[in-house]
Amino acid sequence: MSRNKTRSDIIEAAVELFNTKGYAGTSVRDISKKANVNVANISYYFKGKQGLLEECLTSFFEMYLTNLEKEVFLLETTSPHECLKRAIRNILTFQRENHLLTRFVWREVTIDSQIVREIISSYLVKERYFFKSIIEKGVQEGAFVNLPISLVIIQLKSMLSMPFLNSQYLREVWQVFPHEKYFIDKYMVLIERWIDETLSTPTTAINMDKKGVI
Repeated sequence: MSRNKTRSDIIEAAVELFNTKGYAGTSVRDISKKANVNVANISYYFKGKQGLLEECLTSFFEMYLTNLEKEVFLLETTSPHECLKRAIRNILTFQRENHLLTRFVWREVTIDSQIVREIISSYLVKERYFFKSIIEKGVQEGAFVNLPISLVIIQLKSMLSMPFLNSQYLREVWQVFPHEKYFIDKYMVLIERWIDETLSTPTTAINMDKKGVI
């Protein structure tokens, strides 16, 4: 088995077990058995369960933030309205494709721990900066109404994380499956409507409609 394959198998097994048994309830031996590898491999690649947790969190946020960062770079040539919608769709698609990891990460960051504090002070502060950059640019250009940015971002983040953080509730109560593309397409329509009716100035929404962006 190649090194990359062994490493990815360990991560995949860990994510699945962290979801079903919780991080605290999962042992290194559980992970090695699930991944069909020697326990020593986990120490070799990740220096133990804590290192594996750090890998899951950091790899998630590195990929997650890429979807936001590239839209901030496009603000010079693309409207904030389009950048925000595209960033949201890309984030939802990324989370759908990695729904088990997404659920685990959003659940884990609700727990106060040293690693979560580090994640907040680095990745989540950066996320706030990227969202603020897009929204503030929209306000400056008259594309977005001037609402309290902190509350807008809080509401937006809730819409982005809720389906994956509460995926079991959605499945059991509503028979809705966030890991399906069909759900993302339907959900995105509602989020775009929220952007058009809550954030956008009337002129911006009309112009986007004429362009066929909505």
